[in-house]
Amino acid sequence: MVFRILGGLWRLARRLIGYFLLLLLFLYGLQYSTYPINQERTAIAWLVRDHLFDYVTWEIDALATKTQQTLFGLQPFMSEADRSQFVRDYMADITTAQQLEAQVSAIYTSPDVTDPEAESADLRAERDQLRESLSQRQPLAEAILEGQVATVLAEQGFGTLGQLLPPISMHFTQVPNLLIISPRDEIRFEYSINVDPLPVDEMTAIENRIDQEEDVSSLIVPLGGIALYPAMIYETASIERAADIFAHEWLHHYFFAFPLGLSYDFAGEARIINETTANLFGQQIAPLVLQRYYPELAPAPTAGAQRVSLTQQTDDFDFGTVLDTTRRHVDELLAEDKVEEAETYMEDQRRLFVEHGYLIRKLNQAFFAFYGGYQSGEPGAGGSDPTGPAVHAILDASPSIHAWIVTMRSITTREELLRIRGYVAPQKPSPTTMR
Repeated sequence: MVFRILGGLWRLARRLIGYFLLLLLFLYGLQYSTYPINQERTAIAWLVRDHLFDYVTWEIDALATKTQQTLFGLQPFMSEADRSQFVRDYMADITTAQQLEAQVSAIYTSPDVTDPEAESADLRAERDQLRESLSQRQPLAEAILEGQVATVLAEQGFGTLGQLLPPISMHFTQVPNLLIISPRDEIRFEYSINVDPLPVDEMTAIENRIDQEEDVSSLIVPLGGIALYPAMIYETASIERAADIFAHEWLHHYFFAFPLGLSYDFAGEARIINETTANLFGQQIAPLVLQRYYPELAPAPTAGAQRVSLTQQTDDFDFGTVLDTTRRHVDELLAEDKVEEAETYMEDQRRLFVEHGYLIRKLNQAFFAFYGGYQSGEPGAGGSDPTGPAVHAILDASPSIHAWIVTMRSITTREELLRIRGYVAPQKPSPTTMR
């Protein structure tokens, strides 16, 4: 019992040091997560004032949960097999809970159901009971996944004296949405504001009001995670996806100590390089976590760095290639000051994507400004931006994942990125038939 308490106190001390250092950096960068009140676009922040996300309350609750788990958690006393099985069971129950919620939603939206409350009573009771159980098990599931991802990261060279620095800390939660603002006459991530999760009708109403009153392009998007400490992670029933996001957000924490993280300004080249690197990093680490702890879910091993496709393909429609061509043509139209023509074209393309099963709610300048920051080296929202291919080329040329990150952590501009290893941007692909 004494050793358990001492071990818990040691783990708590390590975590508190990590929390303190990263919270200092978070507070330093907090000026970028809310729009300054003395600048021109304050009106937009005012329009969404009733929906601003409460970071302070969330952080206090998350830290309390993590502290309790560190002191009294069962993870250190479980076998590795039991830990992995616990996560499997937890994720299976998340799947069941999500299915129950979908069934309840279907009942409430069906025109044939006259009393949805009565019709869904049993399903809601089962859902609520399962959600209560999941809530109680969540801290342990988080701790197990943190430990598994941390072990893989340490094996890849990120450990110091056997410890991962900064300590990995993640918390499943309902992640806020992000309101993106771009000018209409060019694709540029001008700034963003975190807002509460909103139903689609409210999101659309807010976007329309902002666009009309401020003459900008806006979009409210969901997020997979936010690199607070502990990081916010959206609920997923996929172990692979969870491992991917855990690694992605940990790398943001790691970068805080280096130029690439300190230069993250939410609107410039450093953001795109940082997010693209974190995107690829998560894709590289997740399969390694599966191979070690969940081999039945692991993809077949391949030689060299594995290129992971972020796009899907239905029949002969290549989503990534069409999105890439769309972005390039929009850039050309905006460069010629054909703003309305570009917006009409994007709406036509959005309808094309929907026809092929890709339910894009809104395709506009803000869409490309946001998603163009998460590149993978493949065709997509980045268009002619060479950042994605360049980052992936450096990964392919690196002897290890750790060596790749050591190279990337000091790169803060696109010019520096393209200069590394004499990288040359690929030529523009030939036009793709759109219909």
